[in-house]
Amino acid sequence: MPVPNDAPAGSGIDIASVFRHEHGRVFGALVRQLGDFDRAEDAIQEAFLVALQLWPAQGTPRRPAAWITTVARNAALSAHRHQALATRKHEALAEQAKAQALVQAGSAAWDEDIPDERLRLIFTCCHPALSEEARVALTLQTMCGVPTPEIARLFLAREDAMAQRLVRAKRRIKETGIPFAIPSAERLEERVEAVRSVVYLMFTAGFSSAAPDAPVRSELCAEAIHLGRVLVHLMPAEPEVRGLLALMLLHDARRAARVDARGALVPLEEQDRSAWDQDAIAEGTRHLEEALARGRPGPHQIQAAIAALHVQAKDAAATPWGEIRALYEELYRRVPSPAVAVALCVSEGMASGAAAGLARLERLAGSGALEGYARAAAARADLLRRAGRTAEALAAYQEAIAGCANPWEAQALRRRAETLERPGSR
Repeated sequence: MPVPNDAPAGSGIDIASVFRHEHGRVFGALVRQLGDFDRAEDAIQEAFLVALQLWPAQGTPRRPAAWITTVARNAALSAHRHQALATRKHEALAEQAKAQALVQAGSAAWDEDIPDERLRLIFTCCHPALSEEARVALTLQTMCGVPTPEIARLFLAREDAMAQRLVRAKRRIKETGIPFAIPSAERLEERVEAVRSVVYLMFTAGFSSAAPDAPVRSELCAEAIHLGRVLVHLMPAEPEVRGLLALMLLHDARRAARVDARGALVPLEEQDRSAWDQDAIAEGTRHLEEALARGRPGPHQIQAAIAALHVQAKDAAATPWGEIRALYEELYRRVPSPAVAVALCVSEGMASGAAAGLARLERLAGSGALEGYARAAAARADLLRRAGRTAEALAAYQEAIAGCANPWEAQALRRRAETLERPGSR
């Protein structure tokens, strides 16, 4: 298999890091050129195996993504060549020669082309014909290079079952002719929303992990933020895309303080604010301001504004709960989900007293707005605790623990309940 004649820029690069950060960039180019997810996946794996053999000894290419793409394409063409028609062979070899020329010449066309390929890949993975779980899993695998066992752990599923889901998703893309393309203008907004949803689900799955080994999956948060940056780069005029990146950065800024030395979750009001990442806060705030300046606020921008108010407060007592409540009011008007409803009640309790928060929670529960939402019990327990209604709070905590699917959140609830059971504690 021919290897690009690209002079080394030095050795010592972390090939795993290249794989993680360039996977979506390379995979998108290969799917575009080969027209097949499975062929692209096999080819990229072979190319990285070649890199593992050659780079430590020969040095790192100046353009690792271009090197990997060319080697992967050569591998795919070599495997397919004996079955191809003569005309198809000539076309494929012409494409190979073109890519070789780009790599050797360092053409700017490479960097101009690949972002579009990544955008096509994201939109393909997030096609509405696929289930939400399939969208997230396929995006993780193709854009981020997350292996199937890791995806299975994320979804608390068996590895063989997740492998089958991924196979079915790829088969559905192929059999139904889902195009590897950016949707038309009239369908773009609908699909952009699906893309944003998938990226934020990835982030929240890392930030509030239900995996048994860690309450926060830092690498998953980082991958989601990486995708957010890609989307902002590709769609700089879309305020909700920039709002999404701001939201993730402002939450992720608190990651180091969110888990204590014992590995337990630390509530926001008890976190060591000196451990928060001020660079991430500054960047997130800048993206939020740029998004809001466009005058089209959406749910992600509103959520980012709430996160900004939290991280900009010098301490928990200085949190502007009245402003936060007003933002949740607007968010609930736009997205009347149980999660937003509960957050609104909590902010009401913090702004106007626990009794006011409880009253609002009870009204919403009576209307059916919180039906089936397990975290409502945890919010009620916290409000009852703040109101000094200890016995009722303990009962609510037990209900919340019983219905909690996240082991780390259940652990935090148990610890909160234990403080109430101690004599003299509240």
